Amino acid sequence: MSISADGAAGADPGPTSRWHPRVPDESEFPAVVRLVGEALLGGKSDAESYRELTHLDRTLTVFDGAQPVGNTTALPLTMTLPGGARRVSGVSAVGVWPTYRRRGVLSALMRRQFADIRERGEDVAALFASEGAIYGRFGYGPAASAVSFTLPTRETALRPDAPRDPALRLRLLDAAEARKEISVVHQAAAPQRVGEFQRTEAWWTRVLHNPPGNPFSDLKCAVAEDDAGPLGYVLYRTRQVWDDHGTADSALRVEEVYATAPAAHTLLWEHVLTRDLVTSVTCDMAALDDPLFHLLADPFRARRRHIENLWIRLVDLPAALERRSYAAAVDVVLEVADRHCPWNAGRWRLTADTAAARCRPTDQEPDIRLDAAHLGAAYLGGTRLGGYLAAGLLSEAAPGAVQRLDTALHRADLPYCGNVF
Repeated sequence: MSISADGAAGADPGPTSRWHPRVPDESEFPAVVRLVGEALLGGKSDAESYRELTHLDRTLTVFDGAQPVGNTTALPLTMTLPGGARRVSGVSAVGVWPTYRRRGVLSALMRRQFADIRERGEDVAALFASEGAIYGRFGYGPAASAVSFTLPTRETALRPDAPRDPALRLRLLDAAEARKEISVVHQAAAPQRVGEFQRTEAWWTRVLHNPPGNPFSDLKCAVAEDDAGPLGYVLYRTRQVWDDHGTADSALRVEEVYATAPAAHTLLWEHVLTRDLVTSVTCDMAALDDPLFHLLADPFRARRRHIENLWIRLVDLPAALERRSYAAAVDVVLEVADRHCPWNAGRWRLTADTAAARCRPTDQEPDIRLDAAHLGAAYLGGTRLGGYLAAGLLSEAAPGAVQRLDTALHRADLPYCGNVF
């Protein structure tokens, strides 16, 4: 799988950089594949699987002669954001050839990509970062978190009062057989979670792929449905294991769970937690506030590990802030520093309520001084600016301004994206 891999942070090349990113042509794509695979420390097949998703006209590559030495792409995603779904640039396949690191290649790529994203009218960029020390320098902020967890099945049960519906039934299928049903569920569920995006056919092919050499089984799918149609599904793989005493010690790995009704969610988790011969259920990535954690009779049975999820970059800051929804009224002047999108830098007055927002340049004295990366982190409503204030990374000239802005940006649910891009 190709996530957003980083070339090393290098010196800012400035306007006189020797590197000039351009769109590669089809004949150059195999060499770009090799570059991305090497930068990600992944196999060639991992990078090649991106071809079905990659739009060459949204891809930028730096060449040194005929050799590609840096690359990035911006996938066109329809993502759920506060205020509704809209087009977002999903930045991915970012990498620099190892012997060209710290020479300004990545900076040249990022600057050109930001300009192109803005020109296309996409005000927000999102990515999964393989390293946390680089993207903040380019104005991205960690906007969503996730959790991986393990559940020992012999110690785990759901609450007796978990929602259940006797009208629901469960079908177990090979994942490919359920493609139509699960795409219907995902299309309905994605708008309910900030950070999720709608999947195209190419994305479904990627999600349902069974890689060769996987010690786990091919994907299995359990669909929860009633007479009206599917209401949820779980994708998972199993691995048969026997301990030294000949006792079953098999594993089940959940890939994803989506449901549009609470009772469907309960039914799907009861299914995976009660599979015969399985002693442990793992999930590599779930939302921090996934309903499962409330359904467990003993939440401490879930051995959890916190992981980062989406990073957000406001490429067109006033447009992004105006298109967002707000939980409360706010009137605040922001002084924003933005090194790589200079059109965002300066003072902006944000006035918003639960109906609309307006963000305009101003010469008024600022209430808050902060970096564009801080606003990116807070944009989805899952990260509080108050933490940056306490750390001394932003400043507050008007007492209480950060608290008021955090209140306006707040959401009751936490952002999460279940598909790494």
